[in-house]
Amino acid sequence: MGVVVIETPPLGDRSYLVHDGTVALVIDPQRDTDRLEAAVREAGVRITHVAETHIHNDYLSGGLQLARAHRARYLANAEDEVAFERPPVRDGDVVAVGRLRVRAGATPGPTHTHLSYIVDDGGGKQAVFSGGSLLYGSVGRTDLVRPENTEALARDQYAPARRLAREAAPEAALYPTHGFGSFCSSGPAARARSSTMAEQLAGNHALTDPDQEHFVRELMANLGAYPSYYAHMAPVNRHGAGPPQLAVPESLDPAELQRRLREGEWVVDVRNRVAYASSHLRGSVSFEYGKGSSFTSYVGWVLPWNRPLTLLGSRQEVENAIRDLSRIGFESPDARVGTGPADWAPGAATADYPRVGWDEVPRRPGAGEVLLDVRRADEYARSHLGGALNIPVHELLVRLDRIPPGRLWVHCASGYRAGV
Repeated sequence: MGVVVIETPPLGDRSYLVHDGTVALVIDPQRDTDRLEAAVREAGVRITHVAETHIHNDYLSGGLQLARAHRARYLANAEDEVAFERPPVRDGDVVAVGRLRVRAGATPGPTHTHLSYIVDDGGGKQAVFSGGSLLYGSVGRTDLVRPENTEALARDQYAPARRLAREAAPEAALYPTHGFGSFCSSGPAARARSSTMAEQLAGNHALTDPDQEHFVRELMANLGAYPSYYAHMAPVNRHGAGPPQLAVPESLDPAELQRRLREGEWVVDVRNRVAYASSHLRGSVSFEYGKGSSFTSYVGWVLPWNRPLTLLGSRQEVENAIRDLSRIGFESPDARVGTGPADWAPGAATADYPRVGWDEVPRRPGAGEVLLDVRRADEYARSHLGGALNIPVHELLVRLDRIPPGRLWVHCASGYRAGV
């Protein structure tokens, strides 16, 4: 059995290509399936099956389009209410993928109909693909379906996760979809890059806590805020997302860009936040695109869902941003490619703001000085500066009237959200 990992760091997710050297199963593919297609070509295999562990809340799946492109069987829970035909899969079903045996097991928690898959190669090697259920050191959050279902799903998650651990071999490799920085984790997942079932049996709180009620209380206590765009993912996935449009569009005319800025349309500058602070087009907003940044999550969390969007940045930055945004359903943004304000819109109004070290920040803000903490409420509750006003960055648009007049000193944890 070969397992190829396709990582999507901006969302904290992984997809998997599992094969026997000839035919392959794809598990939880992201919408931009060209990365999987490249992995298939490199492995020299043929896709015969595509499987979903659940109806995803944090990204648009490429499962349906991938299955249709390869005339593969699209495996999804028989109880999922979807708008397309697919072979129904239920708890305990076994599917042959070449020499591999793929057994589905019900692991509710992230959703009511979540499935995990145990894959055997017939030669003693086994792997567990647990989707959003059993993660490295943690489990999936249970508040993404409906708030009123949170406690019941937390309780429902306990026994199936433990059953999965019993039924899998201790040496089986564990391959979750979420938990690598994803907001789908119920708490901070371990930073491990790989793990086995034996390691999880020794250290995952879902498997080590002997008291179900204590586990439920602990899980629910660790549920923090999650991006607002999640509300739109599952409905689209139930209908089947179409292929993304990843091409960089022709650059906007500078006059049209200035019109959009004047009229208050969403114009996103994806350059480094330090460059933005030094000089930016007045009316644009900063969402830095970069390796390890939270660009996708925060654009989808802060900005209104699927409004017209214009991107500003280098060609490579814009191309990467379009790909990332397609994964959460922000479709076909316009763009102006270039190096900076003078390149994008010569003569247009610009703005800047200072960036300072902590030694320049007033420790006790007085009249006319406002220390604004834009971290999440749970971060603020753990520790904050005296006198700081907390309005999480994802709530600013609807709470701007809560900010007192005066000079703003804006901070977060790393500077990313403060830049936004």
